[in-house]
Amino acid sequence: MTRFQRLTAPLNALPALRFLHWLPVLAVLAGVATPGDAEAATRRAGAYDGTWNVVFATKRGNCSSGYSVPFNVTGSRISSAGGGRVSGSVNRAGAVAVNVSVGASSATGGGRLAGAYGTGAWRGLITGDRCSGTWQATRS
Repeated sequence: MTRFQRLTAPLNALPALRFLHWLPVLAVLAGVATPGDAEAATRRAGAYDGTWNVVFATKRGNCSSGYSVPFNVTGSRISSAGGGRVSGSVNRAGAVAVNVSVGASSATGGGRLAGAYGTGAWRGLITGDRCSGTWQATRS
């Protein structure tokens, strides 16, 4: 008699509890069939993956408007797609927090992505001037 058979032998005496014989097997199958937390998080976070073109509009300060920076989104991370240093994150609801620097200029921003579009606000020190404004993004 195997160890498993010895452990489950008392269940055979009670016909109503025989289904419990399969409980360990079902538990293992349920664990294998359920995706892991890391895999599920990657699927959720990947909803915004791709290259985004972000155009900045100045509302306050003496900074030029219409400056554009491409961003890459991979999972929950935001990085540069060229045109400066970019770092930040996007959560599964689309909330964005980002830092951008190009040469001596730097800015921080926040906002929201939804589908293939996004909007938000930014502020920073652009070529020596304190400025702030809005941004709009489209996914390529």
